[in-house]
Order: sequence, then C-alpha cells, then structure tokens
Amino acid sequence: MLNLFRTPPDTITPPDYVLQSQARYDAGYNPQVARRLFAFVKPYAGRFALSLVLMLGATVASVAGPYFVKIAIDQGMEAGNFAMLRKAALGYLGVALLQWLFIYLRVNIMARVGQAVIYDLRNVLFEHLQRLSLSFYSRYSVGRVITRVINDVGTLRQFITWAVLAIARDLFALVGVVIAMLSMNLRLSLITFTVLPLMILATVAFRRIARIKYRQVRAAVSWVNSVLAENINGVRVVQAFSRQEYNARFFREVVTRYHLERQLDAARVASFFTPVVDLLGSLATMLVVWLGGAAVLGEEITAGVLVAFVLYIGRFFDPIRDLSRRFDTLQSTMAGGERIIQLLDAPVEVQDAPDAGELPPIRGEVRFEHVWFHYHDDKTWVLEDIDIHIEPGETVALVGETGAGKTTFIKLLARFHDPVKGRVLVDGRDLRTVTQASLRRQMGIVLQEPFLFNGTVKENILFGRLDASDEEVIAAAKAVGAHDFISRLRRGYDTPVAEGGALLSVGQRQLISFARALLADPRILILDEATSSVDTQTEQVIQSALTRLLQGRTAFVIAHRLSTITNADRIVVIHAQRIVEQGKHAELLARRGYYWRLYQSGFQEKDAAQD
Repeated sequence: MLNLFRTPPDTITPPDYVLQSQARYDAGYNPQVARRLFAFVKPYAGRFALSLVLMLGATVASVAGPYFVKIAIDQGMEAGNFAMLRKAALGYLGVALLQWLFIYLRVNIMARVGQAVIYDLRNVLFEHLQRLSLSFYSRYSVGRVITRVINDVGTLRQFITWAVLAIARDLFALVGVVIAMLSMNLRLSLITFTVLPLMILATVAFRRIARIKYRQVRAAVSWVNSVLAENINGVRVVQAFSRQEYNARFFREVVTRYHLERQLDAARVASFFTPVVDLLGSLATMLVVWLGGAAVLGEEITAGVLVAFVLYIGRFFDPIRDLSRRFDTLQSTMAGGERIIQLLDAPVEVQDAPDAGELPPIRGEVRFEHVWFHYHDDKTWVLEDIDIHIEPGETVALVGETGAGKTTFIKLLARFHDPVKGRVLVDGRDLRTVTQASLRRQMGIVLQEPFLFNGTVKENILFGRLDASDEEVIAAAKAVGAHDFISRLRRGYDTPVAEGGALLSVGQRQLISFARALLADPRILILDEATSSVDTQTEQVIQSALTRLLQGRTAFVIAHRLSTITNADRIVVIHAQRIVEQGKHAELLARRGYYWRLYQSGFQEKDAAQD
C-alpha cells in the first residue's frame, strides 16, 4: 500500500518493488525473455518471412541508387552520352519507386502482425490474471498490473511492428553498402572504415548505460500509475477530507522524482549517442572527400566513383544511426518484457488438480477436518485446528472479533485458498479433488462491499447466470426486495449503474448483489457481513426474503447484528483463530462464555444504534 496520505512530499521513499527493480538494474541481457516474447510471433512466421523478403528488396533498391549516380556521371556526363544519362536517371527513379512499394507493403503487413501479437498477448495476460489467486492481488496494486498489461505490452507492439524488421533492414543495408563500397574502391573503403573502432567504443558505452536507464523508466512508470490508480479509487475519501492540494503536491513530486527524472536521464543518454554517430560520419566524409578528391585530380579514380562514395557514406552511417535509436526501443522493450514475463510467471497458487473432476449437484453438507491455514507471505496461523460438520440446509452464523478468522473460513470454503493442513469437504468430497468452476457454480457469495460492473441493472443481476430469462431476473429481484426501487429507476432494469455502481446507493448495490447471488440458485449461500452496509429498513426487507430463500440451502452468515445472528440454526464463535463455542443463541447465552461477553459488549449496542 502506498503511503499516499501519510508521507510528506519531501520525504518520499519509493516502494519495495521499485527498490527491487533498481537492485536488478545491473543484470545483463536475458535471452530467455526475448525467446518467451518471440513465441507470440511464431504463429505469424509466414507473414513475418514475407516482410523480410520485402525488406530485402527495399534494401537492394536503396543500395543500387548511388550506383546509378556513378553511371550517370562517368558514362553519361563525362562521356557526353545523353542516352546513358537518361537511362541512369530513369534507373535511379525506378529503384526509388520499387523501394517505396516494398516499404509500403512491408509496413502494412507488420502493422497487422504487431496488432495481432499484442491482441494474443493481452488475452493471455488477462486470462492469467483471472486465474491468479486472491493473495496475488493483495501483494500487487491495480496500477502495477495495469501498467504491465497496457504500457509494457504497448512498448512491445512498437518493437514488433517497427523495430524488429528495422534492425534487420539496417543490418542488411550495412552489408550491402559495404559490399558495394569494397567492389568500387578498396582504398576509399578502408579510409571510411577507420572510424569504426571509435563507433564500437561509443556503442558499447551507450549500451551499458541505456540498459540501466530504460529499466529505471519502466519502474518509474509503474509506480506513477500505482499512485494515480490509488488516488482515483479513493477520490471520495480524498474530497471528503479536503486532501486534493496535498495529493496534487505529492503526485507532482512523484512524477518529478521517479518519472520525469528517469525519462530525462534516458533522453540525455540517447541525445549523446546520435551526435557522436553524426560526427564520426562527417569525419569519414571529410577523409574521403580530401583523399578521394586528390585521387580524382591524379586521375586515379573517376569523379563518379567519388560522388557515389560520398553518397554511400551517408547510407553507411544512416543504418548505424538508426540502430542506435532502435537500441533505445530494444532496451525499453526488454525492460517491459521482463515485467510481462514476471507477470506471466506469477504462480497460480490455487489450481485444479490434473485429475480433478466435476462436482455433481450437491446437497450442501460441509465439513472442516482439522484445518490449519496461514497466508503465503505470513507464517502466522490465521485458523488453527478448525473441525466442524455442517448439515445440508443448515444456516450457520460465524461470529467473533475482527481478525478472528471468519472471512478466511469463508475463503477456504469457496476455495480461494487451500488449507495448509487438514481438509475442506463438500458432500464428502475434498475440494482439492474437484474443479473450482463446478464448486463455485453451486455457490452464491454476497460480500460486505458490493461491486457492480459497468452496465445495466439487469446485466449485473445476470452476472451469476447469463442464460436466465427476464422473468427469472425480476423474480430474483422481487425475492430480495429490490424490484420496487429498480422499477423507480429512470429506465428500470435497463438503467446503467456506471462503474462500481456509482449511481446507486450502497444499500441499492447490496440488494442487486443479493439478487445476483440468488439468481444463480446456489446450494451454498455465503453472506460476508452483507447487511452491514444497509439501513435497518432495508435489512428488514432482506431478512424477510432470506427467511424464505434460505430454506433447503446451506448458508454461512458473517454478521455483527443480533437480528441476523439469532435466526441462525447454529452460531459458531471463533476466537484467537479457533472455534471456542457452538450452539443456538439462547444456549450460548446460558453458558455465559465468550459469546455471552460479545453479546454484552457489542451486539446489544449495535442493534440499539440501528433501532
């Protein structure tokens, strides 16, 4: 969690994952990342190969241009042969048109390939994110995940669409130009190549520094997105406490220190290398003009050869200059690629066993057999030796102080986590032996904080069972008392609710989430403090509906209101990660144990406050 509301702007410290990324900045180039990324290109190898052929044709046409200039000068102008001059000029125009055609076709093909690859990669990432366990999302902020799926993948698209073939084109162009120069004049070629050692030294130095800078840029972008996402998600709290100005100062500081500075550092490195290439190209041109001009005066070579050589020098250093820019893209892509692969390699902690079977229609019998559990990144036990048997159709209320383990109990039942020790069974089947989908299709879960998706009221109710009819949607809404307020909305069941249900009250969102869960006709119904965010009148509507709807279903209710608890068939009291008492409301009060103390200290006051 970012210290957005506690850390003053002048004492900002980057979060752990930024520091971890900086600790890896000295790592070398990882070919495994490149192989993993290019695996997404493999299905489009045919079109990729065609683009290579087109690129080779464009390179040949480009290299041939200066040679037609040489012919025009030596065999046309010098010899007074106007026919040859015309042919050379038309030849120059012809290869230019061919070059344009080849480039046009190649760019169109690679644009389609790049978009297709990114489409595939984002689908794979999204599917992986859907499978990742809840513990992953407790460790990674929304901003970080979005950065990897959008920004980092977008950088990869640019590299695949433009940079990959451009690098190959530049290498082909270099080889073609070198062959043409050597075949034309060995001495002038060697003079041109004298600057290459300096070029190699500059390239090696640039490569080392650029790798560090571009990894820093990707880490900075991720953190800025995390801060932005957190501030937007919490905008109501920000405005409620008038923290807009403070947060704006904080964000400016973040952008300046961990984004703008990183971008400027990378730009400074790139801005140094390009002029070096230009300077070395100018030095090579000066040497060729000086020594080649003397050779022309001494009639050792023709003027056409000298002019062609000067043109070839430009075409020799153009690919080198372009490769330096592509290296910028390559470094940025490798930095983003490492983060994409890291996300793809994030383990799915709760997976179906290879031989997992479908869970048949269940009766609702639930058994916890000596279950122990702690979270992956914290070895402190959250539940200890939970042993309980719930009969089909029984309504169980889970009570206890905050942090006792009630919600974790529910998460294990829904198999969002697996026990560290012990077993959770439904109808006698260990949940680890059945598929998660077949289990959750027969469960309905209503959380304390209801979440609605951007769509209509009807679409949100249908979320649990897409094939339900309009009549079934309305029946579910009536069953939980939501039909009346939905009918009063501007467009009834077709009213958009906006992202998160922002256009509805908390109570209305909760009623829709009840209808969504009940439409799925679950055999096991889980209510995780589902009535804590509704008023007493709304709760009474829900309670009257639940009395009828829970018949024949196994239900687990986490609640802090006495009215919700007393109607349960059994109350299970969890204290210090263990079950300390079980029984009905009157029985537990008569024992004057831990439940009696909770009742005396909490439930009565809460109900009185609601009344």
